[in-house]
Amino acid sequence: MSHDFVYTANPARILFGPGSLTRIADEVRLLGCPRALVLSTHSRREDALRLNAQLGELGAGVFSGAVMHTPVHVTEQAMAAFEDAAADCVVALGGGSTIGLGKAIAYRNDAPQLVVATTYAGSEVTPILGQTENGLKSTVKGAAILPEVVIYDPELTLGLPVTTSVTSGLNAMAHAVEGLYAKDRNPLTGLMAMEGLRSLKQALPSIVERPQDLQARSDALYGAWLCGTVLGSVGMALHHKLCHTLGGSFDLPHAETHAILLPHTAAYNAEAAAEVLAPAASLFGGELGGGLHDFAGSLGAPLALEALGLRESDLDEAADLAASNPYWNPRPIERDAIRELLQRAWSGDRPR
Repeated sequence: MSHDFVYTANPARILFGPGSLTRIADEVRLLGCPRALVLSTHSRREDALRLNAQLGELGAGVFSGAVMHTPVHVTEQAMAAFEDAAADCVVALGGGSTIGLGKAIAYRNDAPQLVVATTYAGSEVTPILGQTENGLKSTVKGAAILPEVVIYDPELTLGLPVTTSVTSGLNAMAHAVEGLYAKDRNPLTGLMAMEGLRSLKQALPSIVERPQDLQARSDALYGAWLCGTVLGSVGMALHHKLCHTLGGSFDLPHAETHAILLPHTAAYNAEAAAEVLAPAASLFGGELGGGLHDFAGSLGAPLALEALGLRESDLDEAADLAASNPYWNPRPIERDAIRELLQRAWSGDRPR
């Protein structure tokens, strides 16, 4: 079989395994940065304070204002904190919200980033920043946005609530599914996408049954790393466009929105991308959209956008926004078809 493709590896140093967090001070020193500002959400502030203390003389303080969708006004507050602390790098402790804030800082001042990943978001290994301003979420891509070091310590995920674990894991799986039919896909990202999907499909049911199962937590984090790497290596399509629309314009929660939409966007593209999606479809019983919907339901994941607070009267506007300036997609993005997709996702119906 002949292949025509371009593959560009994203340079990042990955530390994976239980106990990896103990090496964080050494990693900050390797970056050549004597003052690290620790970032977190408000709910993880105590963890961030402990991490700052663990850094000793390298810790420059804590900014715990990270929130979903990386609002520009919050980034401006964090930039002021960075300058006040005379920091020269950031340590992002948490999931997508905190990682996004670290990227937003680096995008503006090129500060080195170290990420301690505690969810399955995957954004820690992408050079992509999504930020929100005036009710619209936009994305930018650049080398300065990619974190230099990522620590994956499965022990830090043992306390991740099961519901968050499930939606975060499904979010990661969405990166892999879209990577399989991306316009600029290549053989290596295809292998990573399938390995990531297999790892998460195996790990998530075990986490639901045994949240303290360190092997399952490790498998899920491994799968999330692979899926995130796919996200950072190829272009995204309809699924991420819809999630950015619903998150940025209607303030829906990030991971839950990904989890609900994934079966529907996979079904939308199932026929147009049948050949490249075949391995994933076989993993979920031969029907990718329906199989993903059933899998999510078996895990207790949310299935309806209505449950997230989206009003049915918002669906027309959401379809209009998604159809404007669309991302590339294997099947043309047709406004009426997107409206129907959103209706089924809003109601929680099994995708066609």
